[in-house]
Amino acid sequence: TLSGSMLDSSGRVLATAKALNPQQELGVDILARLDAARNGQGKKLQDLLVKELHRLVARLLDIAGRLPEDVVGIAAAGNPGISCLLRNAPVDALLFPPHKTPFRNLQKISPAEIDIGLSARLELLPPVSGFVGGDLVACLLAIADQKPGTLMIDLGTNAELAVWDGRRWLVASAAAGPAFEAGNISAGMLHSAGAVTDVCLECDRLELTVADGGQPCGLCGSGLVALVAAARRGGLIDASGRILSADEVETNLRRYLVDQDGQSAIRFYRDVSGSLLLTQHDLRSLQLAKAAVHAGVCVLLEKTGTPAAAVERVWLTGALGTSLSLDALKRVALLPEPMLDKTSFMANGVLAGLQVYLLEKDRQKRLDELVATMQPFPLSGTPAFEKHFLDSLGF
Repeated sequence: TLSGSMLDSSGRVLATAKALNPQQELGVDILARLDAARNGQGKKLQDLLVKELHRLVARLLDIAGRLPEDVVGIAAAGNPGISCLLRNAPVDALLFPPHKTPFRNLQKISPAEIDIGLSARLELLPPVSGFVGGDLVACLLAIADQKPGTLMIDLGTNAELAVWDGRRWLVASAAAGPAFEAGNISAGMLHSAGAVTDVCLECDRLELTVADGGQPCGLCGSGLVALVAAARRGGLIDASGRILSADEVETNLRRYLVDQDGQSAIRFYRDVSGSLLLTQHDLRSLQLAKAAVHAGVCVLLEKTGTPAAAVERVWLTGALGTSLSLDALKRVALLPEPMLDKTSFMANGVLAGLQVYLLEKDRQKRLDELVATMQPFPLSGTPAFEKHFLDSLGF
């Protein structure tokens, strides 16, 4: 997803907008796109992205009632892959060990290099490693008060994690898959009109909250997590993540259970035009995603010597689209339980951090100081991560 905002010199937000990343036509995930770039599609991937950014900027200008020449500063941030694709830079170093980013410094890009319809230079925040991008850097810029034991989680296909131990940010990336963005989910969709954003269990009914009201069209990330949490509470899903059959449920909630290709599924909405289902495959995708995040958090806390109970503050941002109740987070076991009551949602941590950056008088100095405190820590393939991952699959 591409997201943008426009603000005035006081920091007041004048407009926000978002769009789908059109690069998905060459790959549904970042690895597929990087592979396409390596095989000669780099310029096409760059053109697709730049043209959509141009349209996004035009939409922001229109909403804000401003002209292109009114814009005096532009900042952007993304994961290491999309940062490379925006520059049409070589991607081999990202795809293959030791997985290094070609950019380690702030990129100041002229309109002659990348034209998004504005005359100011585009400042692209630097990745920290081949797996931790400028998007996490932006999220950390958005934190005003960082105390030892502060944890930032930017949920996405690659969940980026950071723990502050008083002198450094230990940062890592966990391959969660697209479930938090409702990707590869049967009824998945972006957080937009018609998306189920929340689900509550009321007596023997699943009550759906739909973005902008109206009829449900699908599940965004927060709706997926909330549905699973409500179904767990109602006894439709067991602790291992198996959707029960109607014969195994004694309450009226069994009416939500249907057979789908020989497996149980939860039909959470239906009308004359059709049904919306949560399948066993959908549930497994969420389990893999949440286990990766849970395991990554546990490993970073162990590395910094911070018990879960000693965590001061947890910030959640990224793909879920909206906030979730602490009960929902608890029932899907996204985080260690002692941390739940210290968890807050940041609506869009990347945009919030970019806004802080643009309004900073000496912004490059602050950026450099922050990046200097960020120490990457690899999770993939480590015994500690694998152990915690397997332990975190259940509910």
